[in-house]
Amino acid sequence: MAAFDALGDPARRRILELLADGEQSVGTLVTALAAERPMSQPAVSQHLRTLRDAGLVRARADGTRRLYALEPGGIDAAAAWLQRLVDRPAPFAQPLDALATEVARGRRVSRPSGSDQQPGTAAG
Repeated sequence: MAAFDALGDPARRRILELLADGEQSVGTLVTALAAERPMSQPAVSQHLRTLRDAGLVRARADGTRRLYALEPGGIDAAAAWLQRLVDRPAPFAQPLDALATEVARGRRVSRPSGSDQQPGTAAG
């Protein structure tokens, strides 16, 4: 999944965190990132392109500038993939369920022949 390749870079993860606050221009992102790690406008633009290619960010024109925002579909797809890892049943859950069913079946089938008698009566 290209999203996880893009998320491998800490600068890109930070850009996504900044975009979580809403749409922003490259210049605004450069300024916000400058306090943490100085980065040129071309470098931020390249990171945004990688994020956009991975489906995590979208861009729209606003006059002469472009505004960037999170792409909900890409974020949701990455989150769903991660959630599948968390929700995955334990490796033995299904086989153990099948074993429990077979054990219960075996108990029903292997009752002794005198098990139909009432308690307290002698088998004859």
